[in-house]
Amino acid sequence: MRRRLYDTVHEDFRATVARFCTEHVVPHLERWDDEGLIDRDVWLAAGRQGIIGLLGPAEYGGAGADYRFRAVVADELARVHATPLANAFALQEDTVIPYLASLGSADQRSRWLPGMCSGEILGAIAMTEPGAGSDLRAIETRARRIDGGWSLTGSKVFITSGIQADVVITVARTDDDALSLFLVEKGMEGFAPGRKLRKIGLNAQDTAELFYDDVRVPESSLLGVLDGGLAQLGQHLPVERLSIAVNAVAVAEAILADTIAYTKERQAFGRRIADFQNSQFRLAEMSTEVEVTRAFIDQCIEDLADSRLGGVDAARAKYWATDVQNRVVDGCLQLHGGYGYMAEYPVARAYRDARVQRIYGGTNEIMKHIIAKDLLAE
Repeated sequence: MRRRLYDTVHEDFRATVARFCTEHVVPHLERWDDEGLIDRDVWLAAGRQGIIGLLGPAEYGGAGADYRFRAVVADELARVHATPLANAFALQEDTVIPYLASLGSADQRSRWLPGMCSGEILGAIAMTEPGAGSDLRAIETRARRIDGGWSLTGSKVFITSGIQADVVITVARTDDDALSLFLVEKGMEGFAPGRKLRKIGLNAQDTAELFYDDVRVPESSLLGVLDGGLAQLGQHLPVERLSIAVNAVAVAEAILADTIAYTKERQAFGRRIADFQNSQFRLAEMSTEVEVTRAFIDQCIEDLADSRLGGVDAARAKYWATDVQNRVVDGCLQLHGGYGYMAEYPVARAYRDARVQRIYGGTNEIMKHIIAKDLLAE
């Protein structure tokens, strides 16, 4: 199906992103995977070529572009199977920069946004705790008011870019029934990353524990409204969830294309894998799932660009696209046979990287709860 989301400007930008991937991403994928970390240099290269900072305000070095350009980046990173980098870019572009742009003071925006748009500064957001995942009301990290600012005590876990981040938007309890957001900088006394966590997938992605031991931050570190954290998080979560969905359908589409090519070349019992009816039916099923999902996600992207994306549709997008991604990647691996289980094949990497998509950003069970609550509202 012809996509109506893009015009010639977007397609020209796609060519730029494709060159960036060829020059700065593909040659390093295996090394990043082995080392468990993505080079900071790729962020600087992305900044120079205008690949990041797309949603950043123009007055702070960003492009001030709409989300369609972000979707182009997701498509192209999926095409070269660079999911860990896609996730790191998505965190900065779709979460950290929008939080600062919409909630930050003039000083906070001028201090952090130019470097984030250029790739010189990396940001992260710390919500999840050992005892608090999708349920943000269970957060226990506490901010206690002191002379001139706040003292933060607690811990966070599963934090993307936690090791490399220069500044972390930290969610902390400022009242028994209220949360607030704070900008905590690398190097502050009492603030330290713990382990770089080992995962079953996304090996190159920096995922860490963070510890706050009486971390003293100035009053100017408060981001947004005091005690307004829960509402502020709720306002921005739809974009984060759409971002996950955009990556999910892009990966499914890329792996399916690889698999179609593979079944045309690989033979069994003297015939191409593509010539077996079972293969044809599975490819037809998966192609249909991807195309239908793509149409819905494209509509969500248009709605976001027009400031019309609601939380329920974002929940639908996240839940459905990540379920489709997992089904398609699993089906594609099956069509690869034994080779699909070999680490050097992109489908194997996609298989292990896909599983977490149904968990972070709010589990898919939480997404269904959001949808059902809206359906059953009086």
